[in-house]
Amino acid sequence: MSAPRPAQRPYQPFGAALRLFYCKDDEVLLDGPAGTGKSRACLEKLNLVASKYAGCRILMVRKTRASMSQSTLVTWETKVLPEGSPIAAGAGRSHRQSYVYPNGSEVVIAGMDNPVKIMSTEYDLVYVAEATELNEEDWESLTTRLRNKVVPYQQLIADCNPAGPAHWLNQRCVRKATTRLLSRHEDNPTVDEAYLTKLRNLTGVRRKRLYEGVWAAQEGLVYEYDAAVHLLDRFPIPAHWRRIRVIDFGFTNPFVCQWWAVDGDGRMYRYRELYRTQRLVEDHCRDIIAASAGESYEANIADHDAEDRATAERHGIPTIAAHKALTPGIQAVQARLKPAGDGKPRLYLLQDSLIERDELLSEARKPASTEEEFDGYHWPKGQDGKTQKEEPVKLDDHGMDALRYAVAYVDQLGPGRAAEGQNLGIWKKKR
Repeated sequence: MSAPRPAQRPYQPFGAALRLFYCKDDEVLLDGPAGTGKSRACLEKLNLVASKYAGCRILMVRKTRASMSQSTLVTWETKVLPEGSPIAAGAGRSHRQSYVYPNGSEVVIAGMDNPVKIMSTEYDLVYVAEATELNEEDWESLTTRLRNKVVPYQQLIADCNPAGPAHWLNQRCVRKATTRLLSRHEDNPTVDEAYLTKLRNLTGVRRKRLYEGVWAAQEGLVYEYDAAVHLLDRFPIPAHWRRIRVIDFGFTNPFVCQWWAVDGDGRMYRYRELYRTQRLVEDHCRDIIAASAGESYEANIADHDAEDRATAERHGIPTIAAHKALTPGIQAVQARLKPAGDGKPRLYLLQDSLIERDELLSEARKPASTEEEFDGYHWPKGQDGKTQKEEPVKLDDHGMDALRYAVAYVDQLGPGRAAEGQNLGIWKKKR
């Protein structure tokens, strides 16, 4: 039996949250730094509309359905819906399809990774959580679903923390296609000083975005990474593709294991990832083996820590040492991220690849996956203010290191590649 929730005061919106409740524009974005109560405000409006207009249909959506369960739906069930409400009865959050109200209204839960479910139905209100995860095509597809006509106005609402200034969502607000409501920490009387201190202690572009609420770009980025290009929807990996695993060891810093597949044209796809802190190598190894059931690997490439590599081998994961030369490795990754002759890059990351999200990293507002590291991975500046392209800033770069090791292996950089080529021959014979 779960412990009862602590008593909460009735929700009272302030600032941008209050303006959201009165706004009836077609498209509305609640935009601001972390901790301003954006998601709570959007969810409270959904609940109000569902309660007020009997028989209405509302869609709650994020880029992937799996990402809803441990974020948006937790707030929805524990803070918005009344405790013990029959609306939340039935399936658990991870399998929940919808919330049905006594008046016949329904809040449907979905992800853009299952568009058939979304595009086959009409809604009065659509709420997009973490809207910067979507692309503009996703967004415009959702606007076509707003025609149920039970609610007097049909509306798409969304929330997000700022990203780069060129992001399509920011540009949509600049050209007035979407109404922007600026949310600030003063709008959220429940935010505590300890949380604000965490945000103030962030550095660089993350501080500007998550504390100051600025759509800021990091200067001197190492890689030209574009999520709209390089981050793909998931698809089944063909059994005949080459596969490798790459490990960057860590405990206080993240331990990263990436699973990569290589197609017949040599393109690389990161299709699974372990990105965790505060766990022993032996525990990670058990998770890696469990996640790898039924798959065969050409090689396991790892950072050079002898003790950690020995631990991995004792637990059934023999490794070869990564080629760690920085400059050629970075150049190889840069080359793969650029469009090839057919206009497509030669390196992709698949959406929703995390085995489990590290909530400690999320709470600290630090990257919790490789794709979240790209826009903070940058070259330092010298005393003259010019970019120094010798070694990137060593901060939040553990996925970047593993990525570089993977590319160095597949592209056969450095000495000793002949032995690894022999590994490939043995692997192909096993297939």
